[in-house]
Amino acid sequence: MATSVKQMMEAANAAVPRVTPTQAREMIAKGNTLVIDVRDAPEVEKSGKIAGSQHVSRGMLEFRADPESPYHDKNFAKDKTIIVYCASGGRSALSGKVLKELGYDHVYNLGAFKDWVEAGGAIDKPVESGM
Repeated sequence: MATSVKQMMEAANAAVPRVTPTQAREMIAKGNTLVIDVRDAPEVEKSGKIAGSQHVSRGMLEFRADPESPYHDKNFAKDKTIIVYCASGGRSALSGKVLKELGYDHVYNLGAFKDWVEAGGAIDKPVESGM
């Protein structure tokens, strides 16, 4: 039976708790937290990213997160709290669900980057082109 994007989103939102910028800041302050920006590179280059976050595009997430992958990123550790975000919350919800399927237990969806910015969250400014 085919699945729709709507069904995929419902399943992802049910599996991955949503957190507010305030809750995310508290988690980050406790340490042992990895914040992942799953937007595409042009989006990050245009707007910047949450200060200290790591950019892993949605298309590469599984490869970076899976310890068995030759592209594994050692920053991904199953004992860490992982907070994912994107432009609106959709890609981060789907990303969070995939991370849970890969065995990461403490995964949260921050949702939209703009919500972080509007809440006064610190950002790493975009790099000017040509630099």
